[in-house]
Amino acid sequence: MPYLSIDFPGGMRVDAHLKNFVIKSDQPVTSGGEGSAPTPFELFLASIASCAGVYALSFCRNKGIDTKGMKLSMNLERDSETGLVSKVTLDLTLPEGFPEKYRNAIVHSMNLCTVKKHLQNPPEFDIITS
Repeated sequence: MPYLSIDFPGGMRVDAHLKNFVIKSDQPVTSGGEGSAPTPFELFLASIASCAGVYALSFCRNKGIDTKGMKLSMNLERDSETGLVSKVTLDLTLPEGFPEKYRNAIVHSMNLCTVKKHLQNPPEFDIITS
């Protein structure tokens, strides 16, 4: 049984089936899609921020810190020659009353994100046909 499977429901849409979830993706109209869902690359970027967000949330929960008003945003810089992302900046807006003594610790916690770790130590990829 595969970890996940992909099907192609039409157009440029690609659906990933993982456990009991369907993760939909599409391409923008300018790339031949319908723009009905995020692109796979946008989902990849969202996974980075979501993962870091889970670590920030867990940190606060473990310390008993209220997360009301906490937000996380992502900004990207791209290489002008390749168009590839050259820098990702995650900006965590801390909740009101967040203890200053934990500022560095929550950043450290977010740096433990599993998605980020895989980018820093990428797996080997095998692409086969059957």
